Formats: sequence, C-alpha cells, structure tokens
Amino acid sequence: MNLNKMTKEELETLSFTDMAEMILKEQKALNTKTIFEQICKLLGYSDEDLEEKIGDFYTSLTTDKRFIFLENGNWDLRCNHSIKIELDDEDEDEIEEEIEPEEVEETDEIDGEIIDDDIDDDIDDDIDELSIVSDEDLEEES
Repeated sequence: MNLNKMTKEELETLSFTDMAEMILKEQKALNTKTIFEQICKLLGYSDEDLEEKIGDFYTSLTTDKRFIFLENGNWDLRCNHSIKIELDDEDEDEIEEEIEPEEVEETDEIDGEIIDDDIDDDIDDDIDELSIVSDEDLEEES
C-alpha cells in the first residue's frame, strides 16, 4: 500500500519502522534523516518533533532485523541484499586440533580402588587415641 494514499489515522496506527519499510520499498536506500523527515511530513510532525524523536527512530532501525546499514551510511531492506559468508579452512583445522581428547594419566589402581599405604596407619593412630571411660569415671567427674 502507498503511504501517500493512506489517511492520517491509518498512518498513526503504523510504527515508524513499518513506515520506513514501506518508504524503502518504494525509494530504495536512504539515510536516517531522509527517511524520518518523510515519516514526520506524513504525520504532520514539526521540526522540533523530528529532532526529539530521531534518536529513538535510529535505535529502532538498528534493532529491527528487516533493515541493514550500508557502507555509504544509508539504510535499506535486508531482503534486497545477500550476504556472502566465507569460512577459512585454516580456522576449521585449528578448531579440530583443539577438540582432540587429552591423554589420561595412569594411576595406581587395583580393581578400581586407589592404593593409599598411609590410610591404615592413620586409622591405627586414631584408634590408639581413643579411650574407654566407665560409668563410674563419668559419675566421679560430675
């Protein structure tokens, strides 16, 4: 639908980015200010309104996936541009090398149990430190 044929009420129901999309479909790539000036003219906004709202409009363009910012500073619809992605084979080789599994260090294990020669000595020391206290000794201490 042509923006110039729409009523002001119909235009006010559209977002700035929807209007920008319609403008770019008709006129191709334009800079931020030119697009927003056309929107403000259609909505009857003043120059003060334009200056006040253009920052929010720019933010909307940058976050909306329908638009692409071109090298020359203009905006266009993303669907009008193809993006070529090239993969460097060297990078793929480096990634594969990083994924190689690490070697596991050998440990002293017998049937899944870790050998600890000192553990028996520690248990014996703990038992020697224990003492049995009779009930009579407990009563005397109280």
